[in-house]
Amino acid sequence: MAKTSERSQRGGHAGASIEDVAKAAGVSTATVSRAVRGLPRVSPATREKILRVAGELGYVASSSASGLATGRTRTIGVLAPYVDRWFFFKAIEGVDRELHARGYNLSLFNLGGQRGARERLFSKTMVYKQIDALLVLCMSLTSEEIADLQRIDIPLVIVGGPVEDCPSIGIDDYAASVEATMHLLNLGHREIALLHGQDDSDLNFTVPRLRVDGFTDAMTSAGFSMPPEWDIFGNFTVGSGQQAFDELWNKPGPKPTALFCASDEMAMGAMLQARRRGVRVPEDLSIIGIDNHEFAEAMGLTTVAQDPVEQGQLGTRMLLDELGGAAGSVRSMKAPHRLIIRETTAPPCAAPPAEAHRTGQNQATRKPAPTA
Repeated sequence: MAKTSERSQRGGHAGASIEDVAKAAGVSTATVSRAVRGLPRVSPATREKILRVAGELGYVASSSASGLATGRTRTIGVLAPYVDRWFFFKAIEGVDRELHARGYNLSLFNLGGQRGARERLFSKTMVYKQIDALLVLCMSLTSEEIADLQRIDIPLVIVGGPVEDCPSIGIDDYAASVEATMHLLNLGHREIALLHGQDDSDLNFTVPRLRVDGFTDAMTSAGFSMPPEWDIFGNFTVGSGQQAFDELWNKPGPKPTALFCASDEMAMGAMLQARRRGVRVPEDLSIIGIDNHEFAEAMGLTTVAQDPVEQGQLGTRMLLDELGGAAGSVRSMKAPHRLIIRETTAPPCAAPPAEAHRTGQNQATRKPAPTA
């Protein structure tokens, strides 16, 4: 009974399974799956042989699995740890735009920040939803999950940062962090605090670490260090930025003249709380973020910008081109980033503006920060 159910779910009728076809044709089940679904990376001779063997054995892929003649469902899956945070919903917007233009559908797998939901989605249930390709947003994948996806043998791309052994699209987060830190140093700031962290679900991956590494290396290469009590933790939300500012400002001793935030949402939270407490931005404290959140311009936030809509579109185009037979379309690529200087950064009040700029430039020349 279990065997019959398994065969039915995999797309074959009772009497011949995908394993039977693979054994008779002398290929793997993954190759059979690619051949009957019309996916690339199967030679014409091998495809012809597999289809002939499948016909002789009476194996016919179900319409839900193969999309009838095309072998496609015309559905792309998107796996996201959240859908209510800026990067994620903007990237999904980009995916949806591209799919709509190409006549494809979107199947969204929302983990909602819950690891249990992730474990369920990476069971065979995801496979049976019959997606043609998968785009993963800002998540690491375990070796077991990668192996599962490889067995399914559908195109895969990560959007939002690097994942080992997987093609990915995202900005150079290390370089973006260096650029943000150097902006503060070149203004003359030397007492710079750090607001960074990991989201509270532990579903994120290397991006937070890369942004911390960029800040730390830029400071060290310029000949400066940060007191450990100025290393503040948040979870990439506005609320955590507010709490982090209170934690920083409630500490005894000297206060920083600048604050580097690993995301705009934390930076905006810090800005709001600073102003509530009478701390002037940028006169008393310069603040810089990374992302260029849609509210960043309205709040005058200096930031290093990226475009998640564009990244989502690019990743989707790669997947669709791969499905269209253009082998090698899915590949790793760096997305552009750029510094946008607005009203939240200025030279520290202790030094005149000209002197602050000159000091920062001389320091940067003496010991330049690393480049990515």
